[in-house]
Amino acid sequence: DKSRIKECFQSIPKQLSKENKKFQYSVVKKGSTASKYAGSLQWIEDAGIIVRCYNLSITELPLDGNAEEDIFKVYMRDCGLFVSMLEDGTQYDILQGNLYGYKGAIFENLIADVFGKKLYYFHKDSGLEVDFVIRYKGQCTLVEVKASTGNAKSTRTILRHPEKYHVSQAIKLGDYNVGRTEQLLTLPLY
Repeated sequence: DKSRIKECFQSIPKQLSKENKKFQYSVVKKGSTASKYAGSLQWIEDAGIIVRCYNLSITELPLDGNAEEDIFKVYMRDCGLFVSMLEDGTQYDILQGNLYGYKGAIFENLIADVFGKKLYYFHKDSGLEVDFVIRYKGQCTLVEVKASTGNAKSTRTILRHPEKYHVSQAIKLGDYNVGRTEQLLTLPLY
C-alpha cells in the first residue's frame, strides 16, 4: 500500500492545477481506477493530510444530504506542505507575487484549510461551477475564491434563479475591499 499511498499523495498538486479540479484516479496513474486507489486516498485523509470537498447534486440544505460521495476535490490541510510539493523556486515566486498557473489552486486550498472539515462545491456539466457552498446564517451560501479580481459568472447565474437553486446569497473572496452589491458580499482574502 505504501507505493499507492505515495502515488496518490504526489498527484495532489497536479490534481489541483487542472481546470477541472475534480479528483481523478487516472491522474494518479494512467488507467487507474477507484478500486485500486480509493483505500490509499482514504488513508491519507484519515492521517489528516487532506480534506475532501464533495460536489453537490443541488444547492440546497442540508448540504451533507445532497453531496455526491464519488465526485470530489482534494485539498491539503497544510498550505505550506502543498506549496513545498511544487517545484523548487515556487516559494520564492510566491514571495515575489508571481504565482503563475497555481495561483487559483493556492488560494482555493487556503480557503479550504480555513473552512475545515465538511467541504462542498457545486459543478454541473453545463459549465456552472462554484468553488465552495457553505451553510451561513442558516442559509445555503455560495463562496467564490478569486486569486485576482475576477468574474463570478456562475454565482450570478445561480443567484438569478432562486426557484431552481435555492440560494439567495453569495460571498466573493479576493483582492477586494469589504462591500455588498445586492446579494453578493465581497471580502478581502485576509
